[in-house]
Order: sequence, then structure tokens, then C-alpha cells
Amino acid sequence: MSENDDKRISWLLWPFYAIWRVVTFVFELTGRIICALIGLALMAAGVAITVTVVAAPVGIPIAAFGFLLLVRALF
Repeated sequence: MSENDDKRISWLLWPFYAIWRVVTFVFELTGRIICALIGLALMAAGVAITVTVVAAPVGIPIAAFGFLLLVRALF
């Protein structure tokens, strides 16, 4: 959505629009935090699995997926 859409909000609808923006901000922030925590947990699990050399083919992709989730949460 572009910023031009924000300029055409009626003053009667503005309180509802403001509440909606706050709720979406909270959901986006919560989603990013959960994504980062899951990414960190998967990275830790992947590294722990990789330490056992036998399960390294499984642990490396898990750690990589956790890293990608963490990067997605940050950017």
C-alpha cells in the first residue's frame, strides 16, 4: 500500500483507522519476535544436532533454516 492512501481518510473514520494501525503494528511486532525466537531455537537445535557427527546432514539444514528465519525477522 502506498502512502497516498493514508491521506484520504475521512475525519469520521480516522479513530477506527488509528486503532487498526496500532493493532496491525502490534501483530507485526509480535510476529517478528516469535519468528526470531523460533529461528534462534532452530539454530541452537541444528548446531546441537550437528555436534553429533552422525546427524550432521540433518542438523546443518535445520541450523540454516533457523538462520534464514532470524534474518527474515530482522529485515
